Amino acid sequence: MKNIAIVCSGGDVSGMNPAIKHFVEYALKNSLTPYFVYDGYEGLIDNKIKKASYCDVASIINKGGTKIGSSRSKRFMQKEYRALAKQNLDAVGIDMLIVLGGDGSFRGMDIFYKEHGIKFCGIPSTIDNDIAGTSYCLGVDTSLNVIKNAIDAIRDTASSFKRAFVIETMGRECGYLALVSALTSGAELCLIPEMSYDLQAYEESFKKQIEEGREYFLAIVAEGIKEDSHSIAEWFEKSIGIESRVSVLGYIQRGGNPTVYDRLMAYKFISRAIDGLLDNRDESVICFNDGGFSYKSIHEVAEQKYTLDKALLNHLKDIRDV
Repeated sequence: MKNIAIVCSGGDVSGMNPAIKHFVEYALKNSLTPYFVYDGYEGLIDNKIKKASYCDVASIINKGGTKIGSSRSKRFMQKEYRALAKQNLDAVGIDMLIVLGGDGSFRGMDIFYKEHGIKFCGIPSTIDNDIAGTSYCLGVDTSLNVIKNAIDAIRDTASSFKRAFVIETMGRECGYLALVSALTSGAELCLIPEMSYDLQAYEESFKKQIEEGREYFLAIVAEGIKEDSHSIAEWFEKSIGIESRVSVLGYIQRGGNPTVYDRLMAYKFISRAIDGLLDNRDESVICFNDGGFSYKSIHEVAEQKYTLDKALLNHLKDIRDV
């Protein structure tokens, strides 16, 4: 039997555990021996590599995070530590890896493959959904649902106290979470790094809305905008004349019970990743676009700049024109 391992790298997402569960099941179905690499690329270096079985993945499909841990490894950037990782994999006869992570993780694995010939398949896994070449990354659906629930709860207080709430999502460089959440929650304001804005442009409209009976506002902002959330809240109070509060959602966006969609996509990603490796696709990333999956090269994914879908940005422009 050939040996295959799975590793999580970078930020955890809900959907990793369902992927890990199906990895074990599908590997065994294909006469492969599954192994876990614990704690990301650090685990490759520190030899935290263990054989996995069905009992290791029982009762994890409904849990957020990752059973096998993750990390951001600076050591893996150094050639000497990659050589040590190769020795550890050779000791147990592993020459195939599935990597759940982002473009930085894929670039690291690309170097590893070129140096040492360890075949791999990457599965885009980040709540920011900011990997080029794919319209969907594992975990983003659960994150959006966590944000949706938070916004719906905050709306209750906003309407009860007649306040403006500035709700900050993750996204230092990408506004996907903020944008989709704003569109699907009916927010009155959405600010993201990808689009410049002038708060003064909203003043006349917002004041008129208050005159016509609006009693509260919801503003969804990404953490990477030029001003902090408290400055936006202060603007609501001083310029619009409505009491305001800030709610920074923070790390609750990364955890939580994986949605049905993320569980299903984890299943599909893993199946295609293992199929690809068995079909001699030695270094690829599984991408999902227009309802279908495809294998793409590292160049198409990790070396291209991600941009938000133009249709989504046009919807944001529609909000701003109201």
